[in-house]
Amino acid sequence: MKLFLKGDRCYSDKCAVDRRGYPPGQHGQRRRGKISDYGIQLREKQKVKRIYGLQENQFHLFFERSDRQKGITGTNLLVQLERRLDNVVYRLGFVNSRNQGRHFVRHGHFLVNGKKVDIPSYLVNINDVIEVREKSRNIQAITDSLDSVVRRGVPPWLELEKDNKKGAVKAFPVREDLTMPMQEQLIVELYSK
Repeated sequence: MKLFLKGDRCYSDKCAVDRRGYPPGQHGQRRRGKISDYGIQLREKQKVKRIYGLQENQFHLFFERSDRQKGITGTNLLVQLERRLDNVVYRLGFVNSRNQGRHFVRHGHFLVNGKKVDIPSYLVNINDVIEVREKSRNIQAITDSLDSVVRRGVPPWLELEKDNKKGAVKAFPVREDLTMPMQEQLIVELYSK
């Protein structure tokens, strides 16, 4: 399945999933057996973990936090993952992938409400303003990413001022805003065993 981990490359013809629809290696084209229910749930959890680039412990903490909140646990989990600063920077189009977003946030290239934040797991709130630091505005990777943001699009819960290299959080994301094919109910079932 296409997870869009390679940034802009996943939107072009060079995407490995489009070119070759089976796993790499000598045994990649072999037929697979039937996967159990546990295997399906585990694969879904691993997929979401890889999409957002999290380790197991960090993902489990996000799940526990969303389980304590009111509402649907699976939706709460996805909303919290979407609110991470590295993801918001990616969604606004400042970077090409979440991995690159994590790298740029860690190196302090972004300001949240005028203050430097270098923690990728920082959760943004409504009315937060995310902008590129003055010293980092002419980094080539950020400029190229902003030029190609039209292909990806900016989600409706975010607002982008492309000229000022600034974005704002208008609202928290809702489940309908998340376009990736994720079945969060399988993750909840896996952790509730």
